[in-house]
Amino acid sequence: MAATAPPSAATTLRRTLEDPNSFIVAPGVYDGFSARIALQTGFDALYMTGAGTTASVHGQADLGICTLNDMRTNAEMIANLSPSTPLIADADTGYGGPIMVARTTQQYARSGVAGFHIEDQIQTKRCGHLGGKILVDVETFVSRIRAAVQARQRIGSDIVVIARTDALQKHGYEESLRRLKAARDAGADVGFLEGVTSKEMARQIIRDVAPWPMLLNMVEHGATPSISAPEAREMGFKIIIFPFAALAPAYTAIKAGMERLKETGLTGAGKELSPAMLFRVCGLDESVEIDEAAGGATFTDGVDLPK
Repeated sequence: MAATAPPSAATTLRRTLEDPNSFIVAPGVYDGFSARIALQTGFDALYMTGAGTTASVHGQADLGICTLNDMRTNAEMIANLSPSTPLIADADTGYGGPIMVARTTQQYARSGVAGFHIEDQIQTKRCGHLGGKILVDVETFVSRIRAAVQARQRIGSDIVVIARTDALQKHGYEESLRRLKAARDAGADVGFLEGVTSKEMARQIIRDVAPWPMLLNMVEHGATPSISAPEAREMGFKIIIFPFAALAPAYTAIKAGMERLKETGLTGAGKELSPAMLFRVCGLDESVEIDEAAGGATFTDGVDLPK
């Protein structure tokens, strides 16, 4: 008998959201290496940060520079490093009107993405933790969400649609709540209030939209006070993402290494950080096993240097 295919990552994410005892912690990753490290650490879900993707792919600030193709390509690569691990991905504004939002949904679903969020900023968007954001009207926002939900249904996908509003900074809590409820009524699976400014507000939004699941975006040193994963769970959130989980420490470590190299002529990397060790993080041993199982002889002598 043929083996039964495991559920897709999207189905796994959807089932997890439906489980009243579940809580999802997704560290932000931006490339294959950061994703591999997060998987090695044992996280059960990942978040592809748009800011990190923009920084790593283009070396630019998070100002709506990445296109659908940029984001989908990166998301597909990350999602397929561990196809059973749900990847939640930033989808910015959906990259256009309803037709483009539908295309984004289809592209993300076919790339293995488990869930994605769409926001109500104008197309030339910016990071949710920068000032001066400009929003579309609620009708335009709802049309984006509706287009995503309908596209998901047309292709028979379980991909999770997350509605993000950035209205809090400029229009206040009540307008943000109105937009989230409208998105919920349009079929969004999860809500996302960007830039929560207090723990009291975080608890309030859970009460005001219950039992609709909510996502908390934990950008440390941004607009939101520090809220730990256990605290967010206690508040009633179903998902917490940490967009800078890889990006911030990468900056610190890479800058320190570059400064040591410039000053001393050596990087000063630890002895354990050999090429083989770093490649093993990226699946070296699994690749060797694939070659051997197929009868290949490329790695008969192994890959480790003689001691």
